[in-house]
Amino acid sequence: MRLDRIPQDWPLPNDNYHQSTAEKITSDLIKSDKSIKKVLDLGCGEGNSIKFFSEISNEIEWFGVDIEDSPEVKRRTTENERIFSFDGINIPFDSNSFDLVYCRQVFEHVQFPLELMKELKRVLKDGGCLVGSTSHLEPYHSYSHFNFTPYGFSFLCREAGLKVDLFRPGIDGITLIMRRLLNYPKFFNRWFIRESPLNKIINLAAKLKKLKVRDVNYIKLLFCGHYCFVVRKLLKDNLSK
Repeated sequence: MRLDRIPQDWPLPNDNYHQSTAEKITSDLIKSDKSIKKVLDLGCGEGNSIKFFSEISNEIEWFGVDIEDSPEVKRRTTENERIFSFDGINIPFDSNSFDLVYCRQVFEHVQFPLELMKELKRVLKDGGCLVGSTSHLEPYHSYSHFNFTPYGFSFLCREAGLKVDLFRPGIDGITLIMRRLLNYPKFFNRWFIRESPLNKIINLAAKLKKLKVRDVNYIKLLFCGHYCFVVRKLLKDNLSK
C-alpha cells in the first residue's frame, strides 16, 4: 500500500496505533485536564453515560440531550432532570456553557450535521472540546444517515469553525460488516474494546514492515468501522491564526 498521500494536516497520533474507543479518549482527556467540569452528552439516549463520567471524576456536572423519538430514548426507564429534548439542531443551553461535549456514535444519525456542528461550537466554551466517535465503514443501523470519512469529518468541523486535534482508529469495518451479516452475535462485542481481527492483521504487517506509528494509524483509519476524535473550539486569541 502506498502511504505517500497521507494528508499532512491529519492529526494522527505518533504515540501508539492501538484501537481506541470514545470512552478511553474521553477518560484520558479529563484526567489530563482538571479544568473540565461541565459536560454535555449529545445523543445521550438512556442517559447511561452519567455513571461513566461520575467514575472519572466526582466533580463533573453532567447534562444530556437527545431527540424524543430515537430508539435509545424510548428505552429510557427513569426520568432525569438533567436530560433535555431537542429538535436535532437547536441545543437548549446558553452559549459558552460546556467544557466538553461527549458525542459517542451520534453524527452518523444526524440529519443536518453542519447546522448541529455550528450549534456545538456555540455551546462550547473557548478552548472546549467535542470528544467522541462516529461511523466510517459501518453498515446501516438505527436509522443512520451518513458514514463520515475522517477527511469528510475534518472538513465538516472546519466549516463549523472547529479544529480536529486528534483521530484514533476504532473497530475495523470488516468486523462490523460480518457482525451485521450474522445478525449481531454477542461474541462480536469483544472486538469493540480489544484489537479487532483486521486491526490485528494490520498490527502484524506493521511490525514485519517496520512501519511508522503515524502510517499504521492512517491505514487503520482507511479501513475502520468507527474512529474516535477530539475536536476543539479555538481560543479567541487563536481564531485568526
